[in-house]
Amino acid sequence: MARKILHLDLDAFFCSVEEILDPSLVGKAFAVGGSPQGRGVIASCSYQARKFGVRSAMPAGKALSLCPGLLFVHHQHHLYGEYSDKVMQILEELTPLVQQVSVDEAFLDVSDLLLPLLSIATDLQKRVQDELSLPCSIGGATSKLVAKIANDYGKASVQTGKAPRKITIIPEGHEKDFLAPLDVQAMWGIGPKTSQKLHSLGVHTIGQMAELSLAELSRFFGNGAQEIKERSRGIDPSPVHSDHALKSVSNERTYREDTEDKTVMLQTLRSLADQVGYRLRKANLAGSVVHLKLRYHDFTTFTRQTALDHCTNLDDEIYTEVKDLLEKNLLPNRAVRLLGVGVSGLDVPHRQLSLWGDPDIKKEQLTGAVDKLKEKYGKDIIKRGNMLKPPKEKP
Repeated sequence: MARKILHLDLDAFFCSVEEILDPSLVGKAFAVGGSPQGRGVIASCSYQARKFGVRSAMPAGKALSLCPGLLFVHHQHHLYGEYSDKVMQILEELTPLVQQVSVDEAFLDVSDLLLPLLSIATDLQKRVQDELSLPCSIGGATSKLVAKIANDYGKASVQTGKAPRKITIIPEGHEKDFLAPLDVQAMWGIGPKTSQKLHSLGVHTIGQMAELSLAELSRFFGNGAQEIKERSRGIDPSPVHSDHALKSVSNERTYREDTEDKTVMLQTLRSLADQVGYRLRKANLAGSVVHLKLRYHDFTTFTRQTALDHCTNLDDEIYTEVKDLLEKNLLPNRAVRLLGVGVSGLDVPHRQLSLWGDPDIKKEQLTGAVDKLKEKYGKDIIKRGNMLKPPKEKP
């Protein structure tokens, strides 16, 4: 089964934070870093400034010559770090497989989530905007390489003078076709000098580079020729590395339309509990604290939790606890926007065995058998009866 990888990049991150702190900057050409005296270099610039040719790492003097009315804002690195941490926290609530590349950029492996990549990316982008007022762009594909290039390509295609807020998804099987017409410098590991050399030999696109022999590629990349050839065809098996110790596993779902239907909510909790349980078992973990997250239509959000006397990674046990939490805490006549299920207090799975046999062993064996079927034939091979839609009646 193909992986589902996302690359998230916050649009003009430093400037976006400054616009939150000072809304009067919105729509203006300004830069973070540098000075009105033309000293220093630009750390980041607004999209209005970019319309004049201003870029990050540009000397302030040159930026002023291109955009005489450019405003300068001092760095506030501690605040940028705080906002970055909040973004990463949102990502880690979606999946534990988050690789932060920089203060404003990260990869996510969302292969365990059932929704298609576009839906996951759309919900994630909206959440970052709604909760933090930060615009972001997202690329999605079966690999980190293609997801990153897709995001760069998508952002570059927007020339409105505003944050791109672009989502670019490359479907499985279309990686090579997507890369083929792009300039060779779009590829990881190819800088300006190598790009110029390739251009001088008539190799301008990644597709042309993919057709070169290993011997020809070795002239430019030495021992890395094989890897470059695979990358030029969209092949990149590199994993998403998480640098953080896993503290919890959670999944959540935002409804397309707010709902007051409790049956729908319970079906959602059932599905989310199954996903969380599966991810715990894949990581050989279990947890002793089960969480419910609930957000109403007006964005009022609360979490409730319950502590168990044992660790669990079984779908049914997780569902039973969150169902109870929902029934105890759901307010009447209020539409629900989002539900989330999580498990924390993680440890390696362990249970005390009963003297007369442990009925949970059968549950674990059954769950393990279902996991194997899903891994072999796909996550949709087995569905719970209460999750199936009834057949349409014949007229």
